[in-house]
Amino acid sequence: MKSQDTERMQEQVRDISLALPEAVELIDGFGHITFKINGKSFVISGESEKGFSISFKSDRDTQALLLQKEHFFKTPYIGHHGWVSIENPDEEHWDELAALIQEAYLRAAPKRLVKIWNEKRI
Repeated sequence: MKSQDTERMQEQVRDISLALPEAVELIDGFGHITFKINGKSFVISGESEKGFSISFKSDRDTQALLLQKEHFFKTPYIGHHGWVSIENPDEEHWDELAALIQEAYLRAAPKRLVKIWNEKRI
């Protein structure tokens, strides 16, 4: 995968994640770009020999549904906690990914931020 494609996808993840109240971007100990809220990770992205990947926090029910789709897979090491990943997402996946990233944020966010988020959506 071209680094230009990786940069474009990382920018999309960044735009979605940092639009969420009080979300921050950090580099974790493995060199992955991690988005957190209140110290809790909700999205991890990075590049490997297979290309660009995004991992996001989910619950087990949503994880089970997503794993039935061929482009999603259980995130190594943290998948047993409900995390799901996708590698090299196509343009057609980004609307779904934006919604999944927002859901991941709401799973990790403190109640006061969830309330703010929900009030803005009314």
